[in-house]
Amino acid sequence: MLAIIGYLFFENNRAAMKNAMKFEMMYQARMLSSKITMKAMQVKDVGFDVKKFLETLKHCRFEVGYYDKDEFPLFTEIEEVHRFDTDFFEDNMKCYTVTEDNSEPLGVHYIVLKESDLAKSLHALRIKIIGYLVLSFILMGVVGYFLGRLFLQPVREQIESLDKFISDTTHELNTPISAILMTIQSIKGVEPKKMKRLEASAKRLSMMYGSLTYRLEGGIEPSQELCLASIVEERVEFIKELIDSKHLHMELDLEATKIYMPKRSVHRLIDNLLSNAIKYSDVGDTITVILKDNVLSVKDTGIGIDEKMQEDIFRRYYRANDERGGFGIGLNIVLSICKHYKIKLGLESKKGEGSIFILTFPKIKGHL
Repeated sequence: MLAIIGYLFFENNRAAMKNAMKFEMMYQARMLSSKITMKAMQVKDVGFDVKKFLETLKHCRFEVGYYDKDEFPLFTEIEEVHRFDTDFFEDNMKCYTVTEDNSEPLGVHYIVLKESDLAKSLHALRIKIIGYLVLSFILMGVVGYFLGRLFLQPVREQIESLDKFISDTTHELNTPISAILMTIQSIKGVEPKKMKRLEASAKRLSMMYGSLTYRLEGGIEPSQELCLASIVEERVEFIKELIDSKHLHMELDLEATKIYMPKRSVHRLIDNLLSNAIKYSDVGDTITVILKDNVLSVKDTGIGIDEKMQEDIFRRYYRANDERGGFGIGLNIVLSICKHYKIKLGLESKKGEGSIFILTFPKIKGHL
């Protein structure tokens, strides 16, 4: 908008400057014509030197040329005039006025004035407008930045408040979750079905706790060389009770693959992908995990994700399904880990047909 206003302002001033120049030049040309006419009325001598008179004739700040009816110069300061058929024209950023006098005093039929400063004036105007535009952009940017911070402050405070609430809650959850897991291992004489249900619930709480603490702590851990296939098997075994509680079929096709990452980050990556697949699968569905050529894919045959929501599911606290969704941070953790460790993340999903999350890990030296 500012650029358009600046352009219109420049064009308006350009036209005004040309009109002002035209009127000034035509006025000066008429003044010169009057002087020549007055001199012609006074001259009686046949041998009067017209060229010398025109050369010494005091004139304005413009370059001037005097021409006869055949457009032959009687005296001129102008190198070349391309046309005499119009009273004002512009050529190569120079302005010309042509004043015609049919009475031809002293043989002068055309008086031509040339102005050479228009280009400089327009350039100075252009620089001035650009300077004002840049200054306006900077000023609006600064004002917009502070207004944006002011308007977003309530949102930021709400997010910080939510993070603090989750942080406080997770610290309170740590002790009872650990106690529940230890107690389950020592309980005897309970029906296996009930025991599995208790263990699955405890494991789910443990995974949620791990994701929440990972998101909030945000510490940098040292990387190490790991076998991804072994970690996938380990995490699948860890959540076996969750898989069994929904009677899901788990299919693994894993190829030995070395990666260079912190172990805790890999656990969070795998846990969140598996938890997401379990959460959005129906009873009896199948989850397939394939690891080949440094590409890990986690496929489920669950409810799938609507195409319109696929760009938002990685957003923090976003839940695509209110009935099955958790805190809305699992896939955001997956995305942040992938970005940090240069893992290419892809998603293929169709509503009602399931989803495939595809992770392409960078190869490490010695395993190309």
